[in-house]
Amino acid sequence: MKTADSSSRDTALPARAEHGISAFVTGTDTEIGKTFIASALLARARLRGLTTLGLKPVASDCFENHDGLVNADALSLQAQCEPEADYESINPWRFAPAIAPHIAARQVGVSLEVAKIAAHVRGQQTSAPRDLLLVEGAGGWRVPLNDDEDFSDLAIELGLPVILVVGLRLGCINHARLTLEAIERDGLEIAGYVINHLEADIEVSEDNMATLSRTLRAPCLGVVPWMCDEDLSNTRHAAERAASYLQLPCGLESRSVHVVPE
Repeated sequence: MKTADSSSRDTALPARAEHGISAFVTGTDTEIGKTFIASALLARARLRGLTTLGLKPVASDCFENHDGLVNADALSLQAQCEPEADYESINPWRFAPAIAPHIAARQVGVSLEVAKIAAHVRGQQTSAPRDLLLVEGAGGWRVPLNDDEDFSDLAIELGLPVILVVGLRLGCINHARLTLEAIERDGLEIAGYVINHLEADIEVSEDNMATLSRTLRAPCLGVVPWMCDEDLSNTRHAAERAASYLQLPCGLESRSVHVVPE
């Protein structure tokens, strides 16, 4: 079992493909801004002249548009891909019901398997290598893919380090610490965590953030303030705004080609 300590957190690096860095994005819960933060990290890299790719291999709560069944989160990631990526490569497994993916898949007779999903991600790493590739899960760390495998098993199979998105709300300290412990127990490195404000006014938010900083043994990649609904209506613009509050993991800041003024 790997654990993070004061020395490892300065040296742990995300998995490096031939041309860049890959990491897995998970959250302390569902609806805590996981896609928002992943999109913002991709935006930060893109605005600095780096190539980017965001994958959400499995998604429920999809809707029909002119391209067929699509997912709002996957579209947000697609908007931050540089160069552009086709939707099918970003989100090959998609389901309409707004329920847990493994249940949605079972309802339509589809089998979600870690080996198949991992093969797709590896194919993208090979065919479309980027400076930063993020693979987003669904919900939290232990959300099932099937009766025997979870999204955490996908990260393990790919050998990816993890970026943890912490939604700042009541209960987040416990959720964040338990999730971090589970990731470490599964033998994966922590690339860092991001605190995302979910409300305009959160009681003792400064105290909560101080506790998170003291107890989470991982680099903090940033603290994103609450943004009103108007700000979030344009997901691409919102991600670019949030990007100014973040740092890219493991040396990517220094590899920027062109820094855009913030």
